[in-house]
Amino acid sequence: MWSTVCLAGVTALVCAGLAAATGTRPELGVWLLLAPVGVLLATVDLRVRRLPDPLTLPLAAAALALLGVTALLPEHTGHWPTALYAALALAAAHFALHLLNPDGMGFGDVKLAAGSGAVLGWYGWPTVLLGTFAAFLLGALYGGALVLARRAGRKTGVPFGPFLLAGTLAGLLTGAFAA
Repeated sequence: MWSTVCLAGVTALVCAGLAAATGTRPELGVWLLLAPVGVLLATVDLRVRRLPDPLTLPLAAAALALLGVTALLPEHTGHWPTALYAALALAAAHFALHLLNPDGMGFGDVKLAAGSGAVLGWYGWPTVLLGTFAAFLLGALYGGALVLARRAGRKTGVPFGPFLLAGTLAGLLTGAFAA
């Protein structure tokens, strides 16, 4: 019961932040539809260290499809082709990391990166870079804190999905405020 209330509260806070940053622009509808899935994915990855395909793959497809429709509406402030290119670029970069170290970067993270790239790419390449940097910085700080607290070693796996999603949120909020 408590975890459900907490999950709903986090989702409400994320949606409120996105609404405040985006205002009345049409892309807000996309963010409000995708945010609950992102919160759910972060929770699942923290609990079971998996990012399930029934959530990651539709997230990426829905992000691109909904942003494609949004690009047809007046007063949007994003760029759909950049969202597509960013989805492909982040998925490819994360796939390369997965190939280099499959224990360090799971394939679920690769699929989630496609959706994150689409969302970040809507506001342009600086937003993609900011969100990606924030994700890796947050993950590194968390991993470093675990090592310093002696709760983990250098080879301990850490679920990256929550940090990828937190970085995406940070980039998205910044991109929306700047647009």
